[in-house]
Amino acid sequence: MTPIALAIACLLAVTLCYVALCAGSPFGTCRKCNGFGFATTTDRKGRPKRGKNCRRCKGRGKRVRVGRWIYNRASRIYRAGTH
Repeated sequence: MTPIALAIACLLAVTLCYVALCAGSPFGTCRKCNGFGFATTTDRKGRPKRGKNCRRCKGRGKRVRVGRWIYNRASRIYRAGTH
């Protein structure tokens, strides 16, 4: 197998795995708050305490994956164009 064909096969495999991941689990943990839904801060004694809600995930701890967001947007545009 040539190196170019091997690279194409690897990229195709990675893409198909990501599509399957987005279809099976459209939500992933928020990268900013690590799924907590809030920022952890420390008080004056050094103990961890709950901070403000995460602005990126709005305190839920989950976000829509990029691939699922693209699929949702494309299907919404397609539906709006066919009616």
